[in-house]
Amino acid sequence: MAEDPPSAKAVCECRKNLRIVEFASLLTELEVLRDCDQCPRGCHANRFSSNLGYCRAGTGFIISSICIHCGEEPVISGPHGICNIFFSHCNLQCIYCQNDQISNNRTDHSGDLMSLDKVVSRILQVLNTGIPNVGFVSPSHFIPQMKSIIRAVEQSGRKPIWVYNTNGYDKISTLRSLEGIIDVYLPDLKYMDAALASQLSDAHDYPEVAGAALKEMYRQKGSTLRISDQGYAESGILVRHLVLPDQLDNTRKVLAFIAKEVSPDLHIGLMSQYYPTAAVYTHPFLRRRLSREEYRKAQQIMEDFGLYRGFVQGMDSYNHYRPDFDKNHPFEQD
Repeated sequence: MAEDPPSAKAVCECRKNLRIVEFASLLTELEVLRDCDQCPRGCHANRFSSNLGYCRAGTGFIISSICIHCGEEPVISGPHGICNIFFSHCNLQCIYCQNDQISNNRTDHSGDLMSLDKVVSRILQVLNTGIPNVGFVSPSHFIPQMKSIIRAVEQSGRKPIWVYNTNGYDKISTLRSLEGIIDVYLPDLKYMDAALASQLSDAHDYPEVAGAALKEMYRQKGSTLRISDQGYAESGILVRHLVLPDQLDNTRKVLAFIAKEVSPDLHIGLMSQYYPTAAVYTHPFLRRRLSREEYRKAQQIMEDFGLYRGFVQGMDSYNHYRPDFDKNHPFEQD
């Protein structure tokens, strides 16, 4: 039987007693950012200074939103949604990103700075509604901050299911440091075409890096995606692939890699939700939505490779993934 959640007063008292210890632990955790190599960019920037690296992120908790999100795969959102933490900035700069409002590195996102206390308080508010999962969205450049959040929440007496929702551009050594901490890996596998990865996401080495990262996640978790009685994934991997217009050859390479070099038993989220943002209205192939026929062929490719576990989307899905992070609830439609 699940234990009752601690009262708000008990949580407050617990956190007050731990604050000095937590502050010392936080400073120790953040020290690695003086010579940052947390992600594959390997900038070695001193993020305590103004000489920032590729992601332009410092040492603070730069978080654009902490909200209940119901737009993930059914086993990730569950019946009531997931508490998603959306970090600002990104270690990829995909020209078609639906979250460009918060993920681009051209903009000063310092207005998104939050204290650790506030982050933990917001998470606990959501957990107290009965939602058991907490997801970190685009966390690859905020690993020390993410670990500090996890430690602080668990020291408050809660142990949610931790979901690592990543673009896939992760270092093996960083992922190894998360073994035993992260419960569910939710990685993208965007490309197995280096030229396409360079053109669209400024990461020519994405296929090599993301492929190795997925193999490390598989080493840690295997192919079993364990689902709780509540309908939430509580351990394992779910790999996402966004099908892009005119890029079925890339989709074929991605699905072939998963099936042949990792495991055909992995769960796949094959996404049809692509839509052209203003940034790509004139792009040669990104300026239009995915066609029904293209997505049908992508599903057939998935079947041809024996990838029988996973999720597909309806062709109207693009209407439901247009967030506005100026709102308290970015994914709610007016």
